Amino acid sequence: MTLAERYLAAKRALFDAVYNDLNDRQREAVYTVNHPLLVLAGAGSGKTTVLVRRIAFIIRYGNAYLSDTVPDGLTDEQVDYLAQAAQTCTKEQLRQMLDAFAENPCPSYAVLAITFTNKAAKEIRSRIDAMFADDPAGCAEIMTGTFHSVCVRILRRHAEAAGYHAGFSIYDTDDSKKAYAEALKRCRIDEKLLPIKSVANAVSRAKDRLLTPEDFETEAGADFRMGQIARVYTAYQQILRESNALDFDDIIMQTVLLFRRHPEIMEYYQKRFRYVCVDEYQDTNIAQFELTRMLAEGRRNLMVVGDDDQSIYRFRGATIENILSFDKAYPDAKVIRLEQNYRSTQNILDAANAVIAKNNGRMGKTLWTAAGAGSMIHLVGCEDQNDESRRIVDTVQKLVASGNACYRDFAVLYRMNAQSQNIEKAFARAAVPYRMLGGTRFSDRKEIRDAVAYLQLINNHDDNVRLLRIINEPRRKIGPKTLEAIAAIAAEQDCSQFEVIERAQSYAALKNAAPMLDDFARLINGLTADAAEMRLDVLFDAMLDRSGYRQMLIAAGEAEEERLENLEEFKSQILEYMKDSEDGNETPTLTGFLEETALVADVDRYDESADAVVMMTIHSAKGLEFPIVFLPGMEDGIFPGMQTIEGGESEMEEERRLAYVAITRAKRELYILHADQRLLYGRTGYNPLSRFVSEIPASLIEEEKTQRAGIWGRTQGTYGSYGAQSPASQKKTYYREQDSRSTRSNASGATGARGGSGTVRVTLGSPAAPRPTAPRSAVAPARQAPAFAPGDRVEHMVFGAGEVISCKKMGTDTLYEVIFEKAGTKKLMGSFAKMRKV
Repeated sequence: MTLAERYLAAKRALFDAVYNDLNDRQREAVYTVNHPLLVLAGAGSGKTTVLVRRIAFIIRYGNAYLSDTVPDGLTDEQVDYLAQAAQTCTKEQLRQMLDAFAENPCPSYAVLAITFTNKAAKEIRSRIDAMFADDPAGCAEIMTGTFHSVCVRILRRHAEAAGYHAGFSIYDTDDSKKAYAEALKRCRIDEKLLPIKSVANAVSRAKDRLLTPEDFETEAGADFRMGQIARVYTAYQQILRESNALDFDDIIMQTVLLFRRHPEIMEYYQKRFRYVCVDEYQDTNIAQFELTRMLAEGRRNLMVVGDDDQSIYRFRGATIENILSFDKAYPDAKVIRLEQNYRSTQNILDAANAVIAKNNGRMGKTLWTAAGAGSMIHLVGCEDQNDESRRIVDTVQKLVASGNACYRDFAVLYRMNAQSQNIEKAFARAAVPYRMLGGTRFSDRKEIRDAVAYLQLINNHDDNVRLLRIINEPRRKIGPKTLEAIAAIAAEQDCSQFEVIERAQSYAALKNAAPMLDDFARLINGLTADAAEMRLDVLFDAMLDRSGYRQMLIAAGEAEEERLENLEEFKSQILEYMKDSEDGNETPTLTGFLEETALVADVDRYDESADAVVMMTIHSAKGLEFPIVFLPGMEDGIFPGMQTIEGGESEMEEERRLAYVAITRAKRELYILHADQRLLYGRTGYNPLSRFVSEIPASLIEEEKTQRAGIWGRTQGTYGSYGAQSPASQKKTYYREQDSRSTRSNASGATGARGGSGTVRVTLGSPAAPRPTAPRSAVAPARQAPAFAPGDRVEHMVFGAGEVISCKKMGTDTLYEVIFEKAGTKKLMGSFAKMRKV
């Protein structure tokens, strides 16, 4: 080796010694700082770690590792010293040496990191801050955020150029629905003929594709329905402009249009950001792809991190082609695969690998772990949806009682929200603490929407939708005819409705309501003036008191007590925002708080420390992980759904990617549940086991079935409404509850072997011959739950010792109220109580 080659090898050995906690592929990604880079990161492969470490590396060292620069006057002694240092020095000593190798390091303000959720953006920010704990100024100006939050910052700075005022509002789905309803009314189109949901979806997809109303109308051509939607789209955008508001899709589209119409603004950001990093790239749509391309076009130092196997948001406009064709869009791109998993056991990974391997449209990778094989995957056969819920509850209670898990270790992930009802009821009856993500959001409660509407109107007087929401909350005797007159005058004079209200005395049509309108205008204007001086939490209280909203709820008595508590919780969010802003050396503002509130998602509110089972859809669970995961309803017709089954290959591949996401959420244990029959949407269906389960090798599965009517008999036949046959037979291991006094052979002659916990394990080489299912009346009744009386001392498998204080018959069951020594008072249904008398 030449002296130069020895020097470069020694230098790189020093960096490898400092970064030896990363695997080879992770280090390669961290060191690759220039030119386009695609990091194809499998589930649980440490992609956030790579993203954060790479950003820190760019700021500290620039292109130090891959640079071939050799200093002048280099000697053999110096190279020998470096080589020796890599072997003998501590990491801290080596870090101090690395600064000398920095080549063109990047100032923090020239780095942009974009992701999809506020939770992920905050995690990236906090990890970077931790890496610069000894030099906070070194990373202070990195811009991190979601696509939407980054675009909002750009639009607020250049609002006038984009055609808005700086205090513009951001409409959520509910606000947009009201704007669409008004647009349909203006176009004189009956909502029954053209539903708001259909219009909203079509317009959202158009904005994802960067189509303006004019573009959409041109594309519609002679299609009457699309032409009608184009008219509504035009009217809808006019309504948003009148209210100085944007919807979610506008935020990115209007930023792209701003760059197209004002190249000098685009060039400013291209020059500012030397490095652009985008996380979850597989979830980007056409608008996000174009925005990313524009921002990175100047220097082409674009890093995208993603997993084509986790692209599951096509229904939101995401296009997997963005990641699959990245190396075509950027021919000089480097592709690095992260395949070592740090989350799951090998059995779980093998199951996921086997399922996703059936897809054709993927770049290809195979996950592996050094953590060992782990437990088998539990395949649980149930009689119906109620049995399925009981099995989930029983498993949770047993593992918690054994001390092997906490409630927060469990997640129940389902394909559609309709599946959650039975499981939720079962948790409630058994007094198992649980949380649901994706149900009614806190921010969707009436009192919270009202409070936000007041704050939005204080911040943006042009916001007609929010004005109409709260002008009569509380009642101010401003009737619908007055509101119609206000809207007509505002349209005629091309001004906001609030401006008309401010001048109510000037209009004959508003003469009778003028005193009430004057009072309302004074209220909003007074609060607007106070907003410039008051702390946000003080302004919030002033708004509730001066508007009369708080007194309205107090006067309603106990019925509205919860709403008052929710408003106090909302105030806690204001205080949290103020603290976060001050900790980040930023001034908390009303505009900033409303922006954060508008852009927050359910997953951003997910508290991992709360000790409760979490329930959510699989889509909501992406990016999260849990020690123990239940996947109920794994049946053809549910997962995959009928629409997917009857669709094309691309639909099935998207659904298979969703199955891959579901499987890879599990760290230690995975329970897959399916039912012989299921009552859903008022109909009883008989669905076969999901084809995705059939794609998992039998060697990875341990199958369990309860001995109930209707489970052992059916092996083949017609399932569901589409005439599918049951999956092909394979060697299976069944578990069924069995009287401890005996074992017996099953219908196919397989011999039962004694299992633990009062079960019999039966290994079948072929399915049992079909036999009729006994009617329910012929089936032996289930063992009665023990009866208790007030005063009885009992022992619960989870809550411990306690005393029954009341009993109440509930149909064929009994509701017990028990005071436990450690857990306090609980109400438990007898059939779920798992108690014994002591």
